[in-house]
Amino acid sequence: MTSSLLVLASSSAYRKELLSRLQLPFDVAVPDIDETPLAGETPSATALRLAREKAAAVAAKLPGAIVIGSDQVATLDDEQIGKPGNHANALAQLQKMRGREVIFHTALCVWDGRNTNLANAAQVENIQTVVKFRDLPDAELDAYLRIEQPYDCAGSAKNEALGIAILERIDSSDPTALTGLPLIALTGMLRKIGVTFFKN
Repeated sequence: MTSSLLVLASSSAYRKELLSRLQLPFDVAVPDIDETPLAGETPSATALRLAREKAAAVAAKLPGAIVIGSDQVATLDDEQIGKPGNHANALAQLQKMRGREVIFHTALCVWDGRNTNLANAAQVENIQTVVKFRDLPDAELDAYLRIEQPYDCAGSAKNEALGIAILERIDSSDPTALTGLPLIALTGMLRKIGVTFFKN
């Protein structure tokens, strides 16, 4: 496999770090798509559509590449929770979520550009993670945000870092899904199209 054959369709440093754990050479290409949810679209449908559109957009520019697209939508009471962008929004998110369960839909698409049948080129899957937030006072939530500043994270917490201290429970079939790239699902998809991870 050459370094140009596997491509991560993302600008996320978190997804890049996760993919690097597989020790496969890969390139990064940023997809240019509109990530606005469609009217009446369910959170899982939004995540799946955007993961596929990200992969397809990059695959169209890099014929023959295997492209990985992923998207995550967090929901509380079926309402989508986006990236806070700043401290005030993040604090409001954490105040709303404390003591409650938030569902994270992490969708994954692997687009095999070597497949000339476009109808069969993409594999897609949504991995659901249920996160229970601790019921913490405002002072602790504010202090956490000032230390870690997770303003680019949906849900305002980095579970792979200090944010784990504000979580009570994580339920998922894929432990890396919450960070943004479900590696168990990804390795399964890559195996199906002939990518190998271990060589004698």
